[in-house]
Amino acid sequence: MKKIYFATALASAMLFATAATATTGEYDNMCAMGQALGKDVKTDCSINAEVAGKTYCFGNDDAKTLFMKDTKTNLAKAETYYKSKN
Repeated sequence: MKKIYFATALASAMLFATAATATTGEYDNMCAMGQALGKDVKTDCSINAEVAGKTYCFGNDDAKTLFMKDTKTNLAKAETYYKSKN
């Protein structure tokens, strides 16, 4: 019986630790490419990239690839859009 309780407690602790270390990105975890295109696309930030020490989230790999092709321009567009909404 003790083994079952221990296994349950261990699984709960691991789930909590995973949730506590989830990636948090700029723009409230909205897709950075979406922001650059003037759209709000919520993400879980599992697809992300670090640029100049900041983490940016993406809705999918294609959005990340497109964003990274012209990071400077896309960051400027995303920043402008995000600031207009917040």
